[in-house]
Amino acid sequence: MTGAEGEPARARRVNPLAVVAVLVAAMAFYFALIGYRGLYLLGEDRWVLKALGAAVLVLPVVGGWVVVAELRFGLASQRLERRMREAGESTALPALPRLPSGRLDRAAADGWFDQQRSVVERAPQDWRAWFRLAQAYDLAGDRKRAREALRTAIDKAGQGS
Repeated sequence: MTGAEGEPARARRVNPLAVVAVLVAAMAFYFALIGYRGLYLLGEDRWVLKALGAAVLVLPVVGGWVVVAELRFGLASQRLERRMREAGESTALPALPRLPSGRLDRAAADGWFDQQRSVVERAPQDWRAWFRLAQAYDLAGDRKRAREALRTAIDKAGQGS
């Protein structure tokens, strides 16, 4: 797909806040629906159905807790990024070379990751180093470790999540 003068058409930017709002609203609707079914089952005569109703009512509580925890994590990570930008530090990922397929050159990504890991080893109390290590993990596709490193950055920065 091309735009004017043969240039590639730009993808329309999606507002992340709008996406989050829609997803939270959908989850709230789902939790309300599940909660309603749980209350309905509690009103039944058989004890097995009452027990099932009580168990079903736990789902919205746990789901709500997870949604709140994820929103707090996201907001805390945004605050760290804002603090870095306000201090004049770049939060942009490096312009690493890419393969013709569009994937990152693995050797270059590994080299950047090793740099960030060595910075953390030299300054383990620096939340900025942990933030960049989280970016390096994310770039490498290791989401679990990226989140762990970002949680460490949040804790060390005193932001709480």
